[in-house]
Order: sequence, then C-alpha cells, then structure tokens
Amino acid sequence: MSVNTLRAKVLRSTGLYVAAFATLAFVATPILFAALGGFKDNQQLRENAFGLPSPWNWANYTDVLAAEAFWRQLFNSVFIALVTTFIVVAASAMVAFVFARYNFRGREGLFTLFAAGMMFPFAVAVLPLFIILRTFELLNSPLGVILPQAAFGLPLTIIILRSFFRAIPGEVEEAATIDGAGPWRFFTQILLPMSRPVLATVSVLALVGSWNSYLLPLVVLSRPTWWTLPLGVTQFQGQYSSETAKVLAFVMLAMLPALIFYAFAERHLISGLTSGGTKG
Repeated sequence: MSVNTLRAKVLRSTGLYVAAFATLAFVATPILFAALGGFKDNQQLRENAFGLPSPWNWANYTDVLAAEAFWRQLFNSVFIALVTTFIVVAASAMVAFVFARYNFRGREGLFTLFAAGMMFPFAVAVLPLFIILRTFELLNSPLGVILPQAAFGLPLTIIILRSFFRAIPGEVEEAATIDGAGPWRFFTQILLPMSRPVLATVSVLALVGSWNSYLLPLVVLSRPTWWTLPLGVTQFQGQYSSETAKVLAFVMLAMLPALIFYAFAERHLISGLTSGGTKG
C-alpha cells in the first residue's frame, strides 16, 4: 500500500469519525440537557444550565411519576401506537403482496396512486378530516386518531414492503405451490417469516411516528381522558410554566419509552434497511 493511499484512507476514516461525533453531539446534547435539567431547580438552571446538579433534586421526577395523569397519557400513547402499528403493517403487507406478486391491469397506476399519498401533507387534510370524524362520531375517541394515522402511514410502508417482496425469488413461490400451498398460506407461512427484518423496520417507523404525533391528537381529542403524552407535555408546560426543571423532567419521562424502544429495535431497523437495500 502506497503512502498516498494510506494517507487518503486515514483522512477518510478521520472524517467519518468527526462526522459521527458531531452528529452524536448534536443529537445527544438536548437529551442530556433535559435529563440533567430535571434533577435541578430553577436557580440551578439559571446559574449552571449545563453543569451537573448540585444537589441532585429527585422531586421533579417523583412528582411526575406520582401523577395519575402521566400514567393515563402513557397508556393512551402506548395503546394508540400499538394499534396503529398493527393496522399499518397488516394492511400494508397484504396490499404490498398483491402489488409485488400479481400482474393485473392498472397495477402500476394504482400503486402510483398509493405512492402519491406521501406527497399529501397532513395539515391540508385537517379540516376535511375533522368533518369526516365528526360525521362518524369519532371525535374524542382513540379510533379517531388511530384510523387517520394508519391511513397516512400506508403509502411509505407499502412502498418499502413491495420492494422487499418483489426481491424474493419466484422459485420460492413455485416450490410452495408444488407443495400444495395456496397464495394465503404462502403469504402467511413463508413470505412473512422471510420478511421479518423489513417488517420490524416498518413497525418501528409506524410506532415512532404514532408516538410523536401531535397535531392529529390535538384536533381529535379534546377530553383529557384520551390525551397522549405529546398533548400532556403541552398541558404540563402550560400548568408549570414557571417551573422549568419540572417541565424538563416531564419531557424526559415522556421521551424515555420511545428511546428505550428504539434502542432495542435499532438492530432490527438497520438489518431491515440493509437487507432491503441489498435485495433490491
């Protein structure tokens, strides 16, 4: 290996490490600030915003955890996110299977229509969606959040799953047919198990998207009994606007379930993205 090649390799590696460290610092700094800020009081935040708490004030976190509203909002967020994810993944997998494995007239046009849903901003649909939900008496109901979230999550999920399903060799389906497996059995017992990495990927995307949703629950849910954590953060911030440290504690606890879930799902997310890329 020549000196110039070695130097170029070292510079490239150094650049990658610098970029990775800068990205990590950009992402981790707000999280670290919120986590430590929750252990301070307002005076410490004013005098030493980025330093360690001295003394450590656990009352902010314990007060939030002792509040019934926090646990109710946590349950609502988990329930809505899980049901939304199930509907998105189940419906998208069946639709993507048809688009990927069957040839019929108008297939590409219909698929383009689904894909066009990605270019339709949710903000434009707020007013007609509100009218539709009011007509079907779905306001102040979790279904009023779940069904629209699932509808807006379908286009991207269908695109990802269709690309993966098309990459599976046709010989696999032919062998299943010879063994007596019909389309449904091939789909449920062969195709879906083979697609676990990409199914995990789209599940993570759908769940995190539902968890972070704010505008739709704000429009649909006016009763506090079905508020989700993003709405709870806004309400808590308004109630304790003068107690910044307590607000930071609530924000951190609201973020924690999503961070834990993403930490455990990261391997499956990367595996699904890379396997989809190599198969495509």
